[in-house]
Amino acid sequence: MAPIALLSVSDKQGLLPLAKALVEIHGYQIISSGGTAKLLEEAGLPVTRVADFTGAPEILGGRVKTLHPRVHGGILAKRDDPAHRADLEKQDIKTIDLVVVNLYPFRETIKDPSVSWEKAVENIDIGGPAMIRASAKNHAYVSILTRPDQYSPFLETLDKGKGKVSTETRRKLALEAFEHTASYDIAISRWITGEIQSKSTQWLQELPLKQTLRYGENPHQSASWYSSDNQGWGGAIKVQGKELSTNNLLDLEAALATVREFGYGNYQSNSFQSAAVVIKHTNPCGVAISDSVYKALKHALDADRVSAFGGIVAINGNVDKSTAEELKSLFLECVVAPSFDKEAKQVLSQKSNLRVLELTNDSIEKATRDNIRSILGGILVQELDDQKINTKDWEVATKRLPTERERNDLSFAWKVVRHVRSNAIAVALNGQSLGIGAGQMNRIGSAKLAIESAGQKANGAVLASDGFFPFDDTIRFAAQNGIKAIIQPGGSIRDGDSIAACDELGLSMIFTKRRHFLH
Repeated sequence: MAPIALLSVSDKQGLLPLAKALVEIHGYQIISSGGTAKLLEEAGLPVTRVADFTGAPEILGGRVKTLHPRVHGGILAKRDDPAHRADLEKQDIKTIDLVVVNLYPFRETIKDPSVSWEKAVENIDIGGPAMIRASAKNHAYVSILTRPDQYSPFLETLDKGKGKVSTETRRKLALEAFEHTASYDIAISRWITGEIQSKSTQWLQELPLKQTLRYGENPHQSASWYSSDNQGWGGAIKVQGKELSTNNLLDLEAALATVREFGYGNYQSNSFQSAAVVIKHTNPCGVAISDSVYKALKHALDADRVSAFGGIVAINGNVDKSTAEELKSLFLECVVAPSFDKEAKQVLSQKSNLRVLELTNDSIEKATRDNIRSILGGILVQELDDQKINTKDWEVATKRLPTERERNDLSFAWKVVRHVRSNAIAVALNGQSLGIGAGQMNRIGSAKLAIESAGQKANGAVLASDGFFPFDDTIRFAAQNGIKAIIQPGGSIRDGDSIAACDELGLSMIFTKRRHFLH
């Protein structure tokens, strides 16, 4: 008896070559329905309609086509089970050896923000997942294909096996089939959750494997990168350079988050300022804004060229030739920007190991706003801390008001400090970071690191703290080193001590009323 293949696909890509090879080379009988059957018939291939195979017409406007014992019995039967064989003979059911199914285009349908509930629901496939799952369950006897890119390798397997498919291959296809239906169900669940504005009781996310990384944070750790195409880093174009590593990606994420504080890619936006960020071990070591990308990069590198060595750079505007020449002047691991001139790419190509990535604002905006962290046996999910800063909530807590220049620098330093690991202190002047203190166990320790890094340049500069001051020691240390204005969240029961110290020493201080811890 000729082997039977059931073909029912939404995505018709590659279907005709597959069906032709199945019929003409391997002698398969084809069962199909709807648009798939019509396509095969128009190509001159012999096709048995599902309705003729089952003896039951399609009903409910096509909602019920393949949900029939002749289909599922043919898929699920154990070929070497006497009871199953008896049932097949009694019901005159033929066994099905290959199922080729992909699902209604639900994801494509809901991309339209105005899609109606009814239209979206009608694009939820029922018969397709049932056949896929049945085939995958009975993979001891049945092969299941769910994607066009599986067709050619499967035909090669048939050719090599003279029509036979190995157990190993069927198991692999079963795994991919269950992943396919799981991903489809996740897309539906997440859509409904959003539509009814419900809190999901399960963490559901579909992220395909983007790349198996060489290793994790250290060579003895394995690592994989999962990301959707065209969303976030999954949409980045690698212009050149070595393969990305785990640490590269973590540092790139920190760099991008920081540089986006000043606008990204949208040069016409009122909030856009040319900005550059240098990251080392997820902390900024140099940040600057200016009236050109070149100047912003030079000032960011000049903030701490020692720490910048081997760092990651993010730029929020187009990289031209002069900017590329500046990038080439120092050993760097990665550079990311929304675009690069042709001449800039030529310059950077001279450093072949440098990883150069183009990441558009469109890819960034498509990414989820969930911030996900792992803990032992679970994950933590929180909203990204990327809301625009609202200066209307700020309050000057001291007698002395900040000057216009100080206020601009305080705003700049506040944008920087929320991307520094807590306890975090940033010292800045004229749109350039001068010193960063990160990750210390006490706030005065971070302040000492930042001011020491700034050196004499701290005279006349401003200081930002991601959390409030429980004591006035940081205020007094800052004043001793020439700091003129401070910005911090406020909210300590001892705010009065810090305010009094500022008034005594002639500093101005702003309370933002918002904390920016970063762990």
